[in-house]
Amino acid sequence: MDEMEEELKCPVCGSFFREPIILPCSHNICLACARNILVQTPDAESPRSSRASGSGVSDYDYLDLDKMSLYSEADSGYGSYGGFVSAPTTPCQKSPNGVRVFPPAAPQPAPQQHLLPQPGSLPPIPRNSCITCPQCHRSLILDERGLRGFAKNRVLEGVVDRYQQSKAAALKCQLCEKSPKEATVMCEQCDVFYCDPCRLRCHPPRGPLAKHRLVPPAQGRISRRASPRKTSTCTEHELENLSMYCVQCKMPVCYQCLEEGKHGTHEVKALGAMWKLHKGQLSQALNGLSDRATEAKEFLIQLRNMVQHIQPVAVVLQENGVEFEACLVAQCDALIDALNRRKAQLLARVNKEHEHKLKVVRDQISHCTVKLRQTTGLMEYCLEVIKENDPSGFLQISDALIRRVHVTEGQWGKGTLTPRMNSDFDLTLDSGPLLQTIHQLDFVQMKVPAAPMLQLEECCTQNNSATLSWKQPPLTTIAVEGYILELDDGNMGPFREVYVGTETICTVDGLHFNSTYKSRVKAFNGSGVGQYSKTLIMQTSETGLPPCDIQSIGTVAWFTFDPASAHQDIILSNDNLTVSCNSYDDRVVMGNSAFSRGVHYWEMTVDRYDNHPDPAFGLARGDVLKDVMLGKDDKAWAMYVDNNRSWFMHNNSHTNRTDGGIGKGATIGILLDFTRGILIFLINDEQQGPVAFEALEGVYYPAISLNRNVQITLHTGLPIPDFYTAGEADPTGSVC
Repeated sequence: MDEMEEELKCPVCGSFFREPIILPCSHNICLACARNILVQTPDAESPRSSRASGSGVSDYDYLDLDKMSLYSEADSGYGSYGGFVSAPTTPCQKSPNGVRVFPPAAPQPAPQQHLLPQPGSLPPIPRNSCITCPQCHRSLILDERGLRGFAKNRVLEGVVDRYQQSKAAALKCQLCEKSPKEATVMCEQCDVFYCDPCRLRCHPPRGPLAKHRLVPPAQGRISRRASPRKTSTCTEHELENLSMYCVQCKMPVCYQCLEEGKHGTHEVKALGAMWKLHKGQLSQALNGLSDRATEAKEFLIQLRNMVQHIQPVAVVLQENGVEFEACLVAQCDALIDALNRRKAQLLARVNKEHEHKLKVVRDQISHCTVKLRQTTGLMEYCLEVIKENDPSGFLQISDALIRRVHVTEGQWGKGTLTPRMNSDFDLTLDSGPLLQTIHQLDFVQMKVPAAPMLQLEECCTQNNSATLSWKQPPLTTIAVEGYILELDDGNMGPFREVYVGTETICTVDGLHFNSTYKSRVKAFNGSGVGQYSKTLIMQTSETGLPPCDIQSIGTVAWFTFDPASAHQDIILSNDNLTVSCNSYDDRVVMGNSAFSRGVHYWEMTVDRYDNHPDPAFGLARGDVLKDVMLGKDDKAWAMYVDNNRSWFMHNNSHTNRTDGGIGKGATIGILLDFTRGILIFLINDEQQGPVAFEALEGVYYPAISLNRNVQITLHTGLPIPDFYTAGEADPTGSVC
């Protein structure tokens, strides 16, 4: 309950709220304090279109702070009316809570005696009065009702009353003028606590008072809590009870408000239903905030343990490094005066590092403790508000409380509950440098790196490629020079290195389709190789046509052209599915997926065909030449075709001339079957010539070469052609 106390104090006077009112910005202030901080604005600048009222935030006319600043932009401690040179400045004070507030304006001399307020009565609110919220500094001009236009926060008043009663050692008499005595009775009808002298003087047991019921103070406190509160009345129509809730204005209203038309077109709901709904929303919001508070408590325990671990250097040496100290002193003594001076510098550095670690952790403890205290205070205050049985009073503040709970929960965001400093001292003295390099003497790390952590959310497979990502564990300070990534053969075989370098992400191409691979990674530095990460199991995409069942057709891989491996004259579009060229010479582009097993089929359509060029279609190794026709070197297997005939070509050897060419709209199909090691070409769904190539083994990329007279579009993920699933292609081109 102690943490909640700051929620119950006025930002102006710093004391517990007395008769709190709700400002349009949802902040609270004592009624008396609100009167004290009123400021009268010049008549020439007072807006005439709207005035403050209790009907909603939209009815308030906030001052234009560019024209009429009520507080200093430079935080100088003074506020003045911009645009009025002769306007007197108003000194700005700070409340006990540290919030900037404004004192009451100096009283102006009254021109007529009969206009002075009567003794004992409250002075009237000056015309064109303005009030500035002491917390958010939003300003507004009051209407003719003055402060009566603001709703009273009865829920907050009830919470303050219960809190003060729980803290009071004994109930005091409410009528004693000086040094209130301990109350002996409480009148249930008068709702007043009396001591014996005040009871005899102010509540004699005769006349109408004889029928009043006097009870002990403790019982009176219980009955006061249990007694129902008075029905709330509308601030616009003081004789009407609040019975409905305007959803658009987010405020309780009465029936007269609806009849007058101000809320007639707005959506309204029953007060009790909205009371229960907002209580549920506040309770639900508190659940998330409660989890953050629990995490914060555990985090504080972790930080305090770190303080115990980060001990002074002398204690660390005594408990964990007596041998280290002896070695350090021996080495420094051996290096004569220069080494002794360097030794002093190194010890000073250790002390500085120690102080830095302690300062960072203690600062974080202090920051987290303050935030946790504020969070706990808000939670306790909200729980007390939920206990209230006053629907309209609750709904007046529920929206603001729900927003505060969500904002406070957001402040416990990612990284807030993470230590900012590691408690370990990863320092080891290296005695290898020679005497002439004594000025370079420094601590070096002699520990091998920790096992990397695989980032599962970034690891994935696509077709027959696998992408793996990893990082060093948090808070580690051991230097890493590089990483070693290992994969098995996809058949439960031994691991093999597939990458060595400094990057923390790697994509491995050319894997087998429909295979399960195990992967792991380790880090290394000058001290050695660290432990392996956890093993990650990854599944590559399925492929079509299992080797033993030609009728069972699977899903072939999807791929596109690869801009990274394409010749610089190649032009890709349509999400890398359409290719053209800006050169008259043939240029090569490959697909972004490699094949090594299974059966695959893809097609290419001719979008543009000018001047009878001869594009080539087929397969290529990863290191194929990119500036000659596909098939000119020994790294490609292709069919090149013009408008009349085609040839197969590998290593610049032309074979199997076949009649039948291509034109605009033609479709070229490529069928690769690793189960038989063959490559077949089709033109417009008909096999073009015999089996083009046989005994294909290894890893191949789909490829094409073309010049500026051709534009081709790629189509992948296609089923195997019917002629191939119904029989087997023979070397002559027929189907058996």
